[in-house]
Amino acid sequence: MVGRATATARVETPASDEILDRDPAAVSRFVERFAAALVEAGMPRMPSRAFAALLTADSGVLSAAELADLLQASPAAVSGAMRYLTQVNLTSREREPGSRRDRFRVHGDVWYEASVHRDQLLVRWEAALREGIAVLGPDSPAGTRMAETLAFIEFVGEELPRLLERWRARKAAMNEGLDQPDVGLPAHP
Repeated sequence: MVGRATATARVETPASDEILDRDPAAVSRFVERFAAALVEAGMPRMPSRAFAALLTADSGVLSAAELADLLQASPAAVSGAMRYLTQVNLTSREREPGSRRDRFRVHGDVWYEASVHRDQLLVRWEAALREGIAVLGPDSPAGTRMAETLAFIEFVGEELPRLLERWRARKAAMNEGLDQPDVGLPAHP
């Protein structure tokens, strides 16, 4: 379970001087539920928990020690989780000013940034698939399957820049107050 406190936490947000009252147990349950959803999607368990915990921090920044305390996990487990999250571009590592301690940051545009970096991964997959097609033979059942996979990966690579551009436009509209998302409403009626 995330967090040990049972009383209502008072959290100061960096964006304003407003004080928020939050139930740490409710936040803990949310972290575990969201982490479980990430695990179901294929992310390892500890990185899922650490990522969810970072998302719940108003500042978006926590030290390894803070994460270990919140998640009731070992420093080694947190270190491995943060290495994974940094490698897949979901977090960044920064040094605390005047200290040797690292802090980990999740950015507001984390999904956009992760998508941008997927382009490099798609190029590597395309090269590997081309090699596989050559090795297996383009007319073999496995080669045909790989060719279809390659066609899909190429399609995603072609469409991704347009999709990201549409997201930038939508985000700009949201920031201008023109397109407010329906936060809190179910995704499907």
